[in-house]
Amino acid sequence: MPLLPENQITFDLTYNHDLDNNDNFSPDNQWLVYDTRTEEGGIAISSKIEKVHIKTGEKKVLYALKENTQWGPGVGAVSYSPIDFSVVFIRGLMHSSKENPYQQWRRTGVIIDEKNPNVPIYMDARDVDFPFTLGALRGGTHRHEFSGDGNWIGFTYNDAIMQSLEAKTGKKHNLRTIGVAKKNHPVAVDSDISHENNSGAWFSALVVHVVSSPKPGSDEISQALGDSWVGKNGYPLAEGGYQMARSFIGTVNDANGKPVDEVFLVTIPKEINQNGPLGPLEGTLDHMPFPPKGVTQKRLTFTSETPYPGCTGIVRSDLMGQNLAFLAYDTNGIRQVFTISPKGGKRQQITQHKNSVTSSLRWHPSGKSIFYVYEGRIVQCQLGSETFEKRMQYLTAKLHNEPTNIVLSHDGKTLAFNRKVMNSKNQETKQIFTISLP
Repeated sequence: MPLLPENQITFDLTYNHDLDNNDNFSPDNQWLVYDTRTEEGGIAISSKIEKVHIKTGEKKVLYALKENTQWGPGVGAVSYSPIDFSVVFIRGLMHSSKENPYQQWRRTGVIIDEKNPNVPIYMDARDVDFPFTLGALRGGTHRHEFSGDGNWIGFTYNDAIMQSLEAKTGKKHNLRTIGVAKKNHPVAVDSDISHENNSGAWFSALVVHVVSSPKPGSDEISQALGDSWVGKNGYPLAEGGYQMARSFIGTVNDANGKPVDEVFLVTIPKEINQNGPLGPLEGTLDHMPFPPKGVTQKRLTFTSETPYPGCTGIVRSDLMGQNLAFLAYDTNGIRQVFTISPKGGKRQQITQHKNSVTSSLRWHPSGKSIFYVYEGRIVQCQLGSETFEKRMQYLTAKLHNEPTNIVLSHDGKTLAFNRKVMNSKNQETKQIFTISLP
């Protein structure tokens, strides 16, 4: 198959149009949503969430901060709902300053219904004053992702209470972990004079348990990230039905105490408002919020026992919830694409490249192929029993600025990505490109 032509759809070279490896396509596959962060200032300096039409290039501003500084608030990392025209993204706390800037633990999830642009709906409630509030969090959420039915949002999280404890003690307490929020379960939080707290429209809970010093050789983890929903509805159960879950990268300590990143899965119960066996959902003054009743956390890979340990990237599931794709090392120490069942078992090596794959992964909606970046080109690799050479196909040419942040439309007909373009001031800005898939 010949290389596919690239279509540039944003042309304003004065600012970035950052897809950030999120769920950027609208439900009708016609629009892409993005933020305007800079390379130097990151999300803190980004003041707008915009969308662009993939055929006409028309742009619309969905949310804009009237006043934004290098300290925030900042907006970014935006994703579409798969069922309606609403988006979710990070927004720093409104009272950001040099003394209290945008931070991992000072941000929240904001939803915009496109029928009401610039009217923010706070997803997660935030309460940093003891006693804490059930269903609220005490820090900052990030990388928000709607579930297939639009009724849940998954995210990563850092805790302000634990950050404060870490600053006081000098010991590691602010550990990144993963949470979920459930729609139509509002949480009320009393206002405060510091403007650090807010009520939320969704009920939130952390679902992954992390510890500062995992026992060597155990399945305990010190951080969780690179997460995504498993399947459109979860993964299929032998007795019928589906189990909702999130897959992620968790950091264990191997038998010698060395950190190693492995693939994990956490199941999500239908209700998340009951305390689990480890402690209260809202946490304590010296401990993170605990996972709810019914959550189970399972390790799927054991690369720490191999010569080239470690997994990386965002763990991505096919829509059917039958396979999880991730990056790990082969027997030669080359980073390749692997898959594993969410139920566990042996991992399967999908690619046999001579050099390492350089990007996170995306599934075709059919579940029959995976897209990624290798040596500056977008590649589509089919699953199956044929030789790798027959299953692998280059889609784009190798250029100086390699594609990043690839994302597939829901119908599998369009692939979008970022590529840097030089402007008249000899500066590179991220622009959005698409290719039409056969």
